Amino acid sequence: MSVIHTGNGPRQFVASGLTGADIPFTEIPVIDFGPMLNGDEEARRAVGAAVRDACTRVGFFYARNHGVSDAALGGTFEAARRFFALPMETKQAIHISKSNHHRGYVPLLEENTDPTARGDLHEAFDMALEVSTDDADYKAGVFGYGPNQWPEGLPGFHEAMDRYYGEVRAFGERIFRAFALALEIDENFFAPLITKPTAQLRVLHYPSQHGPVDDRQIGIGAHSDYECFTILAQQQDVQALQVLNSAGQWINATPIPGTFVVNVGDMMARWTNNYFASTVHRAINRSGRERYSIPFFFGPNSQTLIEVFETCQGPERPAQYPAITAGDYINSRFNDTFAYLKKPSGEEAASTH
Repeated sequence: MSVIHTGNGPRQFVASGLTGADIPFTEIPVIDFGPMLNGDEEARRAVGAAVRDACTRVGFFYARNHGVSDAALGGTFEAARRFFALPMETKQAIHISKSNHHRGYVPLLEENTDPTARGDLHEAFDMALEVSTDDADYKAGVFGYGPNQWPEGLPGFHEAMDRYYGEVRAFGERIFRAFALALEIDENFFAPLITKPTAQLRVLHYPSQHGPVDDRQIGIGAHSDYECFTILAQQQDVQALQVLNSAGQWINATPIPGTFVVNVGDMMARWTNNYFASTVHRAINRSGRERYSIPFFFGPNSQTLIEVFETCQGPERPAQYPAITAGDYINSRFNDTFAYLKKPSGEEAASTH
């Protein structure tokens, strides 16, 4: 067995190189989220039960009937292709280091999700909730709140990203309701905690890797996500995502038309005392084509205290994690991952806010 170091501690996996197993789709849960939009209580509770089964048995699932429009999704993939085709100097003009709020362009190899690796072979554009400089939380320096950076000379990009952000955020709110039902707590428990969420949208571009591949430098190294869950839109004609199952085996999460891949992140694992464990995954693009993907990382309001639920702990299962605010946790993980936040040895890491 080999070990992956995540924000919630070490995780083991079978050392099988870079190959993932092809599992029939019926073995990876596909959950119909239609009832969360317009179903009755019984139908919504059935969705919650399906989410509970998926998150305790598999760790990830496909979601269909999600309510995100084809126009918004297709427009964002097209916007991503146009952005990454820009001249490097145009992209570098909004380099993420020029933002105090972790928004902007991230070049190849400037992110390293696996601390044992040599950098991730992708470039990214990051945005989050648009917060003006007049906002009280912005003025107080609360982590995660501020304005986005936008590229010059790319008509329609801002609008496409904003539209998709709004639609996928609305779907994410329905997922939070399903998670509450899965935990058998009030369906609207999370609602007041996600009014101003630390929800980050990324568009990613992965070049294809040809010939022998160094397993220390792949599209994105083995890691678990930081927030409560991730909603991933995959390019339909390129297989790259691999997910670690409970047996420590890498499983190909093959794209299924009309679905998103949803996986549990570290904050939900902390909240539930690993009842819902965060899902370790990686991406390796050996397709011979460029790959684009769109992950949406949904976490609660920055100052929300992430503390193990009382219902997820007891004398035989003590709390495994200390309490921490959502913003502090994400900030600590960014400092461990992104090159622009790292300081020379002996200096304290920079802080985004």
